[in-house]
Amino acid sequence: MGIVDFILNLAALLLWLNWRAEKADPVGKRRPATLIGTLRRPESRSANWLIPMVIAGLIVLRAFLYHLIGGEANWSAGLNLGVIELSFRGAHFSQMLVYSLVSFIQTLWVFYLWLLLLSILQGPLPFHDFIRIQLGAIDRWSRTTKLLLPFIATSILWWLATWLLEGLKIIPEPLSAVHRISQSLVMGLTSYLTWEFIAVALLIVHLLNSYIYFGKQPFWSYVNAEAQTLLSPLKPIPLRVGKVDFAPVVGIALVFLLAWLAARLLHVLYGHVAV
Repeated sequence: MGIVDFILNLAALLLWLNWRAEKADPVGKRRPATLIGTLRRPESRSANWLIPMVIAGLIVLRAFLYHLIGGEANWSAGLNLGVIELSFRGAHFSQMLVYSLVSFIQTLWVFYLWLLLLSILQGPLPFHDFIRIQLGAIDRWSRTTKLLLPFIATSILWWLATWLLEGLKIIPEPLSAVHRISQSLVMGLTSYLTWEFIAVALLIVHLLNSYIYFGKQPFWSYVNAEAQTLLSPLKPIPLRVGKVDFAPVVGIALVFLLAWLAARLLHVLYGHVAV
């Protein structure tokens, strides 16, 4: 089921990105600068609403199929949210519907958090056009505001989600309003852990491009600029020996170490506020 989930979430994500690009650029003038510029443009603006309907249909159809399978096999679907893992019983269609929706929202949320980090690092055009189209006005916000956004937005989203998850008996009811807010704040902090993957990916590609010539494509210039910004706190440290620059390697190690320490701390913290 994990592979099926991944494929369906990826398909829905690509549809969503295409829809966002069409809304931001309905006449298609900027499409060559986007990652999805090769996708066919709908014939009219009204056709754009077909894409959200298809995504909703995928979510409902997946829930129905999982319900059929789960009802017969007594199967439960698990969803890892970092410091907590939710379990949805396949025998209940309502839980499968929520699982299907939350699974897609998690994929969408993580992807947009990645885009937000790329926006904070502010790489060069034309590749940054894709980030700008997807994030809209958020891309023009200050770095400080964008740095705080994952914590604030995720905390609010989880606070709202707890009411639905409690009603379906997926999570226990918090002891008090303060208890609910405390859990939400920890979940907000957990959102930053998603940046580990995109940060490491940027540094690895930058490291490879430092020693292997891949051509003068805008993508490589964008990755190098983003990685250099990411490594800027290490500039005062002499990490270059001759022609060899160890900054990307040190950066990768630091990202893994900080992410591991933060994950352990947040697990402990959530364990305290969850009881």
